[in-house]
Amino acid sequence: MEDYDAGMLARKALSLALAILFVIVLGLAVKVGRAQDAASIATGNLTSAQILDQMERHSLVQKQDLKQYQSLRHYQVEYRGFSTRIEARMDVEVNYSLAAGKTFRIVSEGGSGLLREKVLKRALDSEREATQEARATALTQANYRFKLEGSDLQENRPAYIFEVEPVTPSKFLIRGKIWVDAADFAVVKMETQPAKNPSFWISQTRIHYTGAKTDGFWFPQQVLSETKVRIGGTAVLTINYGPYEVSPATTADAQSVHRDLGIAGMASK
Repeated sequence: MEDYDAGMLARKALSLALAILFVIVLGLAVKVGRAQDAASIATGNLTSAQILDQMERHSLVQKQDLKQYQSLRHYQVEYRGFSTRIEARMDVEVNYSLAAGKTFRIVSEGGSGLLREKVLKRALDSEREATQEARATALTQANYRFKLEGSDLQENRPAYIFEVEPVTPSKFLIRGKIWVDAADFAVVKMETQPAKNPSFWISQTRIHYTGAKTDGFWFPQQVLSETKVRIGGTAVLTINYGPYEVSPATTADAQSVHRDLGIAGMASK
């Protein structure tokens, strides 16, 4: 009886092991299938020119439909160098309306006064300046050269990968890789650096950007910038965006973004 029980237990253990192996293989197959689906969507349906046209159309439609929003941003900068570590933080309320544009209000701040003045507040000033020159800084074919590199999954959504190079170097333009959502044609991720070094004292800057969707609209989620200084040390600036409060009237308008893009996408095939 003991031999029978041992044999039965061995068979049960083998069956369980095979079941676990099947689940693992199935999970891998699903992941591979998703990756293949992403590659199929990103390379088989639309040309590079069509993708870029859709990306610019998405940006235009969102700008038209996004009437008003509010968000609270969290800025933080940390500098390490010469056996020193200093940091600063700042919380900023951002209000946007289609008619008036963006306004910024600092609601709290702390840490190094030098970093707040020279890094955090300067970052706000740069955004104000870039907003005034929106057409010259937009991620469009007028300002950039794009090269389709392939496809990937971002948050389980297929995305196109482009290498971007500015037509003319500028401190407000970038170079590197961007990921464009294959359904909404919004930029969801960027791994870039400034097209033009903003200062002799900076040896290198790497910028990591992620976007996310709220109430039918795509917004920045996080920007992390790592800058290496020539005389030593590294400064890391992190901007966490949101949460966003979108105007109720705006949310209803967001449906037109997907409707218009869907029609345009069908027409371009």
